Amino acid sequence: MVLSLVSLCAREVVSDHSSSPCWLRWVPRELFRPLLEAAFTSCRPLAVGELVQRWPERALRVGGRREQGHTAPNRLCIQALLLAVVRGLSDQRCSLQILDLCGLQGDEGGMGDPMGGWSLTVALCTMVVQARAGAQRAQRREGERERKRFSALEREKDVKRERGQWKKGKEPNGDEASNERERLALLGLLGEEEMIKGVRRRMEIERKRDSTSTGVAGSKKENEERDLGSDVLVHVRADLFVNARSWERVRVALSTWGPLKLQCRYLRVEEISVSSIRTLLDLLPRQGLLGIDVRYSSLGVAGFAELLPLLSTFPALNSVRLHYCNLDFRRDYPGQEEALRDLSQGLAQLRELRRLSLTALRLPGQLRVLLSSLPQPLEILELPYLSLSPADFAYLSCSHHAPTLQQLDLSENRLDENTLPSIRRLLSQASSSLQHVSLSGCGLTDRLLGLLLPSLGGCLALKSLALALNPLSMSGLMDLVRMAVRMPSLRQLLYPNPLEDYQPGLPDLPSSAQLLDWPLDETTDINTTSSQLNKVLIDSGRSDLFLTCDLLNYDKDLVN
Repeated sequence: MVLSLVSLCAREVVSDHSSSPCWLRWVPRELFRPLLEAAFTSCRPLAVGELVQRWPERALRVGGRREQGHTAPNRLCIQALLLAVVRGLSDQRCSLQILDLCGLQGDEGGMGDPMGGWSLTVALCTMVVQARAGAQRAQRREGERERKRFSALEREKDVKRERGQWKKGKEPNGDEASNERERLALLGLLGEEEMIKGVRRRMEIERKRDSTSTGVAGSKKENEERDLGSDVLVHVRADLFVNARSWERVRVALSTWGPLKLQCRYLRVEEISVSSIRTLLDLLPRQGLLGIDVRYSSLGVAGFAELLPLLSTFPALNSVRLHYCNLDFRRDYPGQEEALRDLSQGLAQLRELRRLSLTALRLPGQLRVLLSSLPQPLEILELPYLSLSPADFAYLSCSHHAPTLQQLDLSENRLDENTLPSIRRLLSQASSSLQHVSLSGCGLTDRLLGLLLPSLGGCLALKSLALALNPLSMSGLMDLVRMAVRMPSLRQLLYPNPLEDYQPGLPDLPSSAQLLDWPLDETTDINTTSSQLNKVLIDSGRSDLFLTCDLLNYDKDLVN
């Protein structure tokens, strides 16, 4: 990566914090962004704080997709940024109104000490509550000053009144009673003129309250948000990660109205109840939520059906992900048909849904009921560990979702000769749109893979292909790589270790769990396999194709 001259100079400028008083006041607004990026890259939290506190633009975006090799901002720099936002509320030089931190979170404990999703959420909530407390303290100080000012005016009136009474006693032929009434009337008029501003303000508040109460019931929440939002100075937009430990803090921050207002793009919740999830959704602004990710929560079928009507009130929601949420249709129980009907009707209300991820929910034979009601075709469909039946694969290959799919994950769903025709038909339907495919742990043998390779090779837009934990021999693996090098769009291939690399004793058709746990043969040089595969790459001139068997570090998003 070649740095520009501006970036190099910015790094040099922020490297010496002692010189910041000299250059901060003279920096033009167009250089604030390069200086801030240099401060993040060089881990200069003091420079980050001073720049953000004086931010000259209306919006500041920190985060988003990072280029390969770039790490997330340092934890200290993020903390300095959040403190500077609070300080900037009372700084006339700061023009900030929108702070976008979406995608800022890194991997907890990763390189460079980034701030993870949970820590960032807690820090944001603390910032919102502290800003509200600071605004209340400022209001109390202003109220105290106003009270003292009013008391001084009252004392001045009393002094003037006493002087007027003394002068009246000295005037000849004066009607003391009538003059006293005139003085009181005059003082009354003066008092009314001084208080007229406060009276008008109260009338405006009452008028606003009346108009809100007479509005339509469906728009009551929007009216309240609009009225209370008039006091918001900075809107903070971020991805929130909530679990049982942080739920109460997030609830308080979302229900706090003050100079900072917290908004959510993607909501991820773990190990919390349906009622707690409902509370969070009720507190979130209707606009702006794009996706929800629920993990390790015992929703059950009834709980998921209860959440769907509430999710339909978010007009921009396009992603729903459920991971290990205790939805199991393998056993019949009373009310199962009614529960399925409720799920289908609830999903039909998600008008903008484009991504659906269901992991380990055990829904054999029910895919048609769930997906046929969706009004728009999906672009991303992830169905790992779902125990899909041949009927499910058959429906998927003929559904209205097939031609538009860009990402398809069918990992850990057993494939055999009965389901392979449906998979081939599905790949053919999606051949022009599919970019990422995962068939890891699907029990693909050399024979099954040989039947599937022509369909995979016909996916013209495919960028990444994952086939880990399938029982392939070295011969089958070489066929796979020879097909991969003939796909010009393919950039990543996650391949399985060949059966020859494992220690003796492995079953003839091992499961994915056995392949994952079985030790590799230390007497065999694993580099030999890698060398043979790389030779195929070199002979074909495909230096842009990355081959890996590292399942833990594989990331399909790197190709983007």
